[in-house]
Amino acid sequence: MGIILLIVGCSPRFSDIAVPINDVEEFSTTGEQILEDKWWRAFEDEALNTLIDSAMQRNFDLAATWQQFLAANAVISREASNKWPQIEARAQTAENFPLNDFTGGENTQLGLSASYELDLWGRIGTAIQAEKFRAEANLYDYRAAAISLSAEITSTWYELLAARKQLQITDDQIETNENIIKLMRSRLVGGQIRTVDILRQAQLLESTREQHIIYSTDVQILENQLAVLLGRQPQTVIEINEEFAPNLPDLPQTGLSLELVRRRPDLQQSYAILMSADRDMAAAVRNKYPRISVNIDGQLRSNNFANLFENWAYSLAGNILAPIFYGGQLQAEVNRNEAIKQQRLYEYGQVTLEAFQEVEDGLVQDVMQKQRTANIKRQLTLSQQSNKQLRIEFLNGYSPYLDVLIGLNQEQQLRRDYVDAQLRQIQMRIGLYRALAGSFDTGRSLEEENE
Repeated sequence: MGIILLIVGCSPRFSDIAVPINDVEEFSTTGEQILEDKWWRAFEDEALNTLIDSAMQRNFDLAATWQQFLAANAVISREASNKWPQIEARAQTAENFPLNDFTGGENTQLGLSASYELDLWGRIGTAIQAEKFRAEANLYDYRAAAISLSAEITSTWYELLAARKQLQITDDQIETNENIIKLMRSRLVGGQIRTVDILRQAQLLESTREQHIIYSTDVQILENQLAVLLGRQPQTVIEINEEFAPNLPDLPQTGLSLELVRRRPDLQQSYAILMSADRDMAAAVRNKYPRISVNIDGQLRSNNFANLFENWAYSLAGNILAPIFYGGQLQAEVNRNEAIKQQRLYEYGQVTLEAFQEVEDGLVQDVMQKQRTANIKRQLTLSQQSNKQLRIEFLNGYSPYLDVLIGLNQEQQLRRDYVDAQLRQIQMRIGLYRALAGSFDTGRSLEEENE
């Protein structure tokens, strides 16, 4: 008994492992808007809400990641079975020749055997805990995949709306440029317009048509991409009745840095992998201890089936398997698992730092992109005012048409740049929401799988 207490006392203890970062600081800024679990609802876009709810059930990549979690969960049951007796039944019958031989004739056997390992130092229990943490890691991977999918759908959705908006803008610009050419040709006869001015305007028209082709291509490709994200064939027609009219909510609350560690599933996944490595190391240490098992074997045997149940025998045995000399193999396995644990600890720290960076980058980009969008809007307003004045001067013969052409080209480009800037601002906000997002209900659960 003293030896058992000594071994148990020397067994490694489990411990909760803290983030390997000293003096965790708070985020540089924060907003007032509370970010709910389903973060995309902050955009107040019912069409987007419907798309994401559908994708959570139909997307094949997400469904495959869920099956990966179910497989890892099944491994827990497989490992847990080692804590129960292993019972086997055997049956055998044979006819031996020649019959006059001592062993000749019918030979029938029925047997039942059971074995059970006493898990005194927790070797089996530790292995089970390691698999539980690995299954948790797979669950967090699924939740992280759900966040990534929701972000990709949101980004694709607004890219599609922006591309459709750009298509509408280029349609209007093509019509404007065509009308200007008609007007210029009517004035060419009177000598008010030079031929070279018409050629320059025609070049601007063709450039605008090129932009129209680019945005038409973008719309079709983004529609295909969105359909596949929703688990549909790319030929599927998606009804879109919305216009691109971004109205971003206020900046969200970032919360405390350590709250982010407990909220983000990718950080939870990294921590679960670290804890599974910790249990693997403990199991490797326990493999150095003796294994105690109990075996029971019962058997019915006869040279003919009629007398089978008249003869029976059983045996009860206890075994102790104690490693004495393995050439350092067991200690090497302990050292290997300890190194893996340290590796997972450093990886956990790196993933945590990168998560903090994503939040800080998202805050900076959100604020700066808002300023850039406002700047482009001011440029567009000034360009409109300038072009209006240039057209008046041109009609009164004070300015050459080249100035009007350059101004028109700049204004049309700024209109397209403004939409791009608005889209970029939305994408920055999506990135910030994604960096702050925690798990949400996807509609799948183990309880439903087990029903």
